Amino acid sequence: MSMGKVFAALIMALGASACASVDTASRNAPFDTVPTDMAAPAPSYALESFAVSVPTTLKVSEANLYYPPGDIVWRGEARGNRYEQVKAIFDDSVHLGARSLDGAMPVRVEIEVTRFHALTEKTRYSVGGVHSIEFVMTIIEPQSGTVLRGPKPIKASLVGYGGQMAFDAEARGLTQKYRITQHLARVVRDELTKAEGFVAPQRGVTQRIQPLEPMNTALAATE
Repeated sequence: MSMGKVFAALIMALGASACASVDTASRNAPFDTVPTDMAAPAPSYALESFAVSVPTTLKVSEANLYYPPGDIVWRGEARGNRYEQVKAIFDDSVHLGARSLDGAMPVRVEIEVTRFHALTEKTRYSVGGVHSIEFVMTIIEPQSGTVLRGPKPIKASLVGYGGQMAFDAEARGLTQKYRITQHLARVVRDELTKAEGFVAPQRGVTQRIQPLEPMNTALAATE
C-alpha cells in the first residue's frame, strides 16, 4: 500500500473516532444540561367529592403540658370527640378551599390525617408554639379511579400564638380554629390549583395565614 493510501486511511479512522466520541458524550450528558423553557401546566380541577379520615389509631392527649406526647392535641373546642372535631375542621377547610374552583376536570379528594398537634392551654397562654399538622392527600379522577396526584404527605404547620398575642387574637376573633381552618383551606387550594401543589415555607412553618374568606376585611388585614 502506498504512503498516500495509508495516510488517507489514518485520517478516516481518526474522523470516525471523533464522531463516536461526540455521540457518546452527547448520549451520556446529564439531563439537567438540556435547556428547556417549558413549565409544568397548572391543573384545572373542580371538586366533585371528597373524604376525610382521622384514624382512631391516632393517640389523643388531653395532658396540659408544654408538649404532651400524642398525635392529636386539640383544645380549640370544648372537650369531646377529638377525632370528630379534627375531621370537621378538615371538612370545612376542603369546602372553603375548593368550592369555588370551576376547572375542566372533576376530581375526588381523599385526605387521611396523620398528626394534628395544636397548642395546650399551658403553651398557648405562655410561650406559644407551632400547630403541627400533617396529612396525606390524594387527588383522583373519579370515573376511572386514576390517581392524578399522590398519595402526597403534606406538612402544613402553622405558628401558634402565645401569651398576650394569643389573648389579643382571640379578642379579634382569630381563634385557633379560625386560623387553622383558613390555613388548611389555602393548602388544599394550592394542591388543586398549582402545578407544584402546596410548598411549605423555607423553615417549614407558615407564619401568617392568607384567609380565603375573612370574617371581615379589617381583621384579615391584622393577621
